[in-house]
Amino acid sequence: MEICPSYQYPTRARVQCCLLCCRRCVLSMSLLSELCSLCVWTGHGDVLGGAVCTNRKDLYDRLYFVQYAVGAVQAPFDCYLANRGLKTLALRMKQHQSNAFAVAKYLEAHPRVERTVYPGLPSHPQHELACRQAKGFGGMVVFFIKGGLEQSETFLKSVKVFTLAESLGGFESLAELPARMTHASITQEERTKLGISDTLIRLSVGLEEEADILADLEQALEKAVPASML
Repeated sequence: MEICPSYQYPTRARVQCCLLCCRRCVLSMSLLSELCSLCVWTGHGDVLGGAVCTNRKDLYDRLYFVQYAVGAVQAPFDCYLANRGLKTLALRMKQHQSNAFAVAKYLEAHPRVERTVYPGLPSHPQHELACRQAKGFGGMVVFFIKGGLEQSETFLKSVKVFTLAESLGGFESLAELPARMTHASITQEERTKLGISDTLIRLSVGLEEEADILADLEQALEKAVPASML
């Protein structure tokens, strides 16, 4: 589940150690040894960095020794950029989530979409868990377009507000096809086990006007999935 740490507190869920990784525009967190990409930290795609947080003194001592021995410290300007981004994090997350929820509801009811995955939707199999563990649902939305690879590629070539890119969590809306991009290096068999088909499209919903985002999705879906396929 793609969620910003401002919406979820790992230690309250009895997680003993988490990894916060500010890479480009994204924040990542390791929960129970499983690395999950989360949403916005700096929001502008201009920082590399991270932090390890723990509530265990023995882990802290070991991590501090490694950091001291290796000399791994953040550059001053990177710290400035990260701090700058954090000052608008709460405001950005509200807009990310508002837009993402609107997109998820729109796609879930769309005749050219097979299925929509977003933890904020009651139809999500882990919606109740998400409600218990977090106070928000983030800006990541996944949907399965009707048809096949041709429809997915046509959709991605047709979007105008969304940018075709693998990153996520920045101020701009991004779209990508995991089967041909982020997960292209794994076998077809492995992708099938993970539920990653040629029709799965991942959206990182940005801060643009909600109406512009929905209009862009509509025109791209109309071009990708002809009426004869409905």
